[in-house]
Amino acid sequence: MSKIKKVVLAYSGGLDTSAILKWIKKTYECEVITLTADLGQGEELDGLEDKALNTGASKAFVLDLQEEFVADYVFPMFRANALYEGGYLLGTSIARPLIAKKLVEIALAEGAQAVAHGATGKGNDQVRFELSTLALAPQLHTIAPWREWDLNSRTQLVSFCQENGIPIPVTREKPYSCDRNLLHLSFEGGELEDPWTEPGPGTYLMSVNPEEAPDTPEIILLDFEQGNPVALNGEKLSPAQMLARLNALGGKHGIGRLDLVENRFVGMKSRGVYETPGGTILHRAHRDLEGICMDRELMHLRDSLVARYAAMVYNGYWFAPEREALQAFMDKSQETVTGTVRLKLYKGGVYPLGRKSPYSLYSPELATFEKDEVYNQADAAGFIKLQGLRLQARQPFLKQIIS
Repeated sequence: MSKIKKVVLAYSGGLDTSAILKWIKKTYECEVITLTADLGQGEELDGLEDKALNTGASKAFVLDLQEEFVADYVFPMFRANALYEGGYLLGTSIARPLIAKKLVEIALAEGAQAVAHGATGKGNDQVRFELSTLALAPQLHTIAPWREWDLNSRTQLVSFCQENGIPIPVTREKPYSCDRNLLHLSFEGGELEDPWTEPGPGTYLMSVNPEEAPDTPEIILLDFEQGNPVALNGEKLSPAQMLARLNALGGKHGIGRLDLVENRFVGMKSRGVYETPGGTILHRAHRDLEGICMDRELMHLRDSLVARYAAMVYNGYWFAPEREALQAFMDKSQETVTGTVRLKLYKGGVYPLGRKSPYSLYSPELATFEKDEVYNQADAAGFIKLQGLRLQARQPFLKQIIS
């Protein structure tokens, strides 16, 4: 501890990091600088700089990282069509490497010896923050109070904050642990700790219940260039603008809600509710466009690697060589994913209505059910016979099964 004179803390201003700021100052008797990453939390950031300084921070950085977050982290992940365990769009996971990168940059610039985070010893975020720090600046020490202190419950944290005059946002009416950015909003805790219990109405913030969504569908056009969305209804938008606009549209129509029991990297199962309205629209549109302009074998090879890529993001290996190498492959696969998708948004659903691309591999002459001049259907007999050679070879051994 005596070697640590200055620490940079990832600070959200919530219950955990509010207590951590004060605890680090008391325990390590050192200077604490806070970093608040503006990833699209909106009003949650109001007053955080003053709050951090009033709680004892020597400096309080609040950095607008929205464009960098979407362009350099979210969009590369979406080019890979990443889904964890078939549904989770990795909204929390993908934010952590960027926050860790900024922690390291500030720590090196300010001459700090350590960085700190508010992730618990039960969660994935501790791994994501610390693996990223080890990859970027292994000389920095990491302080993880949840693995050190004796404040082992939310109740104790609330008491600690009250004793130290720190205002806290958690109440009995809002018992959730939340993470919000431009990609999603997550909820954990409260009634969600019982996987049989239906999530309460307080878990609808970015989106409405589909039952309460408009009765009239909305049609939109999304333009893509090399796998990235670039225009909505003909209007060019920056990455952050695109995601924010789609969040509003998707939320209005009750799109992108997920209730999931997932497998954490540390070994336990946890239940979370996620709202990802804009990301859900993007994922559905992107996958649909690929259908018309991506080669079959390339698509199948890419699809076989999606789960591996998603696990790398979820488990904190964004700055690992295997993720970087796999990203190069994913980006290569996107060179012809350019075009437009027409979608219908309605009552929680995203329905592609049409798609077009200058790189389209779709041939009406080949696909038609009408008479054509380019495909000899008799050729299929030889194709099938050759494909079946290996199956025929097993036939003598299958007689007992057939009989």
